[in-house]
Amino acid sequence: MVHYRMVDIGEHRVAYREAGSPKNPAILLLHGFPTSSHMFRELIPRLADHYHVVAPDLPGFGNTVSPSRGRFHYTFDNLTDVIASFVENISLNRFAVYLFDYGAPVGLRLATMKPNQIWAIISQNGNAYEEGLSDGWGPMRAYWEDASQSNRDALRAFLAPETTIWQYTHGVPDTTIVSPDGYSLDNYYLSRPGADELQLDLFGDYKSNIASYPAFQHYFRTCQPPLLALWGKHDPFFLPAGAEAFQRDIPDAEIRLLNTGHFALETHVDEIADTMRGFLPATHAKTSSL
Repeated sequence: MVHYRMVDIGEHRVAYREAGSPKNPAILLLHGFPTSSHMFRELIPRLADHYHVVAPDLPGFGNTVSPSRGRFHYTFDNLTDVIASFVENISLNRFAVYLFDYGAPVGLRLATMKPNQIWAIISQNGNAYEEGLSDGWGPMRAYWEDASQSNRDALRAFLAPETTIWQYTHGVPDTTIVSPDGYSLDNYYLSRPGADELQLDLFGDYKSNIASYPAFQHYFRTCQPPLLALWGKHDPFFLPAGAEAFQRDIPDAEIRLLNTGHFALETHVDEIADTMRGFLPATHAKTSSL
């Protein structure tokens, strides 16, 4: 059974989904843009029989209630601080982390802060290498180089309803298996007052994630966390080269390229869950003895 909870973290009221016994090994699921923990609605029940699964909505996303831009600076460092406090508040002391899109820079910041807290990483289109970035990042790179109003306004195309639908369906061989529920809910969240400006703030701050790639890669090399990369190989933003690059720093990393796009859970949830259930037990047993 999945429980839908709220917890106060400073000025934030963090919404999260939780399933499975707290006595079992824990998995923290971190969503990306422009979605929420709703993206894990099909995955959580497939893991909850053997794992304690927790999926929060990041500040500015989903059902988490957060301060306005005037009271909270929407940066990835600050998102990480909230999630770090959230993890501490609910006593999630040691966990595997599932990284997707925006969840990757948040989760990897957590890992570099407290590497012993992470017993495994599952990266589903969660990038940490320059070669994983496609040409689709061009408009954002222009804004990073020149934070003019015109360059900021050019990014509003990424917030358009049709763009959200495109993110879900691009690179999917059969788009009829993509439920409209996910992108419809995301578009509702994006339409809320003020949502556009805070999302543009995060677009602008994404450059801090790329600047953090060397630190993330140093963590990979020095800590050698067990890592499974499950990658929609037709992702228009994060290329398969980003998945393959993990093996440069973690030679034992497992890489699976899936015949789908960015939101791989919408089309390959059974394959992803089965692969995770094969990867996690031995990984947990090995790392628990360290």
